[in-house]
Amino acid sequence: MAQFFVETSWLLPIYGLIGALLALPWSTGMIRRTGPRPAVYLNILMTLVAFGHGVMAFRGIWNSGPQELLFSWFEVADVHLTLAFDISVLNLGALELITGLSLLAQVFALGYLEKDWALARFYSLMGFFEAAMSGLVLSGSLFVSYSLLEMLTLSTYLLVGFWFAQPLVVTAARDAFLTKRIGDVLLLMGVVTLASLAGSLNFNDLYEWVKVENLSPTMATLLGLALIAGPIGKCAQFPLHLWLDEAMEGPNPASILRNSVVVTCGAFVLIRLQPIVVLSPVALGTLVGLGTVTAVGASLVALAQIDIKRTFSYSTSAYLGLVFIAIGTEWPGVALMLLLTHAVAKALIFMAVGSIITTTSCQDMTELGGLGRKMPATTFAYVTGALGMVGVMPLGCFWGLRMGADFLGGSAPLLALLFFIVNGLTALNLTRVFRQVFLGTSQPKTRRAPEVPWQMAVPMVTLSIINLLVPLAMGKLSLLPPWEYINWPITVLMLVSGWVGVAIGATVPLSKSLARSLNRTLRIAQDLLAYDFYTERLYDKTVVLAVSSLARFSSWFDQYVVDGLVNGVGLASLFGGESLKYSASGQSQLYLLTIVAGVGLLGIFMTWTLW
Repeated sequence: MAQFFVETSWLLPIYGLIGALLALPWSTGMIRRTGPRPAVYLNILMTLVAFGHGVMAFRGIWNSGPQELLFSWFEVADVHLTLAFDISVLNLGALELITGLSLLAQVFALGYLEKDWALARFYSLMGFFEAAMSGLVLSGSLFVSYSLLEMLTLSTYLLVGFWFAQPLVVTAARDAFLTKRIGDVLLLMGVVTLASLAGSLNFNDLYEWVKVENLSPTMATLLGLALIAGPIGKCAQFPLHLWLDEAMEGPNPASILRNSVVVTCGAFVLIRLQPIVVLSPVALGTLVGLGTVTAVGASLVALAQIDIKRTFSYSTSAYLGLVFIAIGTEWPGVALMLLLTHAVAKALIFMAVGSIITTTSCQDMTELGGLGRKMPATTFAYVTGALGMVGVMPLGCFWGLRMGADFLGGSAPLLALLFFIVNGLTALNLTRVFRQVFLGTSQPKTRRAPEVPWQMAVPMVTLSIINLLVPLAMGKLSLLPPWEYINWPITVLMLVSGWVGVAIGATVPLSKSLARSLNRTLRIAQDLLAYDFYTERLYDKTVVLAVSSLARFSSWFDQYVVDGLVNGVGLASLFGGESLKYSASGQSQLYLLTIVAGVGLLGIFMTWTLW
């Protein structure tokens, strides 16, 4: 029976798609009498079925070992395309994380969007979202993975632009789509190149090909840079990082998945491509460089944000920067550990954020305060998620951060130092937000702030318990190191870095006003971080200016040169015809003489040219 669930695990991505299709009559307005609730229940049911099927498949694959499912779907002449699925403990574990968080986020959304007129449309998009992510982690083909990454890009555009009546939302959706497309186009170049070089895009075939292939340094570099471009965009890494901040304009339940498992999917593809990327030291160095810049820069920028959603979106980019460092230094185990533990903690943080926004209708931290006594379940969820994100032993992210610092401590101590820095800055930021939002005196928007309804409280408390049980699950899966192999100096330093961040965050003075500092140096630093090192303005003055100038020149050239030439030929023909009509005498011998003379002159001209 267990083998049956393993062999049919290719159905797992289809469940979400079925839910999205079944909800179409309600999301398109074809059915109005029943309200949107049936669409909600259908999508939740299909996600629950996918989660249950995944559990049974996980149990089966645990006992039998990894398997590969191949389905031939296109075969003409020498072209043979197959749909490949890699079924393993890792892939099914990642899929269970996706479907589990999707299930909790959908139940959470039932309370968050209870009065939204487009509730059915949101759940259709969530089903589409879930299908793309589930297929991505099971895919055994780079071609299929690229197609599903495109589905994720489209899903992000539709979900960020869910409230499309607001101009700022439309701008955010457009920017998110176009920013991701830059990485997708470059990745497509790498996919096409690999198809021509290796003859197959199945990951297992590529791994065999890379063992014997001897690419030139230039080809390996170009191929490696193209392959990492897509994940750079999906994981919101510098310089393609601005979209995640703007994507916070979308509904919070979608942000729960976007900041936890969506970015994880992009990094998961990069991990699958690592055996090919290692052919290029330049590509590996680029991963480390961009990861370093993003990890430190995003951690600092998060400290200057007053929007509660945006500060944690930058935190997501920072942690993914550590993942890129781990991949660039060829430690995929560290990357996977960070990805899976960060996803659970960050999803819980965004659930707490969604509860705050629902109750107060505000996400500006300077207008919040005193919620700790009024919202105990939300406070518990935030504290649990915060402890799971930083290096607090024995909770989730501690093990990934400790492992990264331990493994890099000998070969690259400066990179190992980054894990301590990001841990400390994250702890500082989490403590700062906790003081501003949950402690202190109540503000006008928080004086009457009840706890959220059960549709939001139940998934939030459930995920809090799961977050606390993550170490037990990691031990059950043999992901934790034996006690005798733990590097205790690194462990102590990781704990100290987290507590130092907490201490600074607990003592640094906080301002409830929007006034900038009177100290000029501090004011410059404050503005520099608040505006993300002016990255957007830099883009406006360089890339955007260059593209807009090229577009204006192209428009002028098309209007006055191309159209002018075509119109000139038309006018010449018109005037020529109008002029010749007066020379028509109606005598055929005159016409014949004209033809003979013209042919003769043409012959003379051609003979003179050839001579």
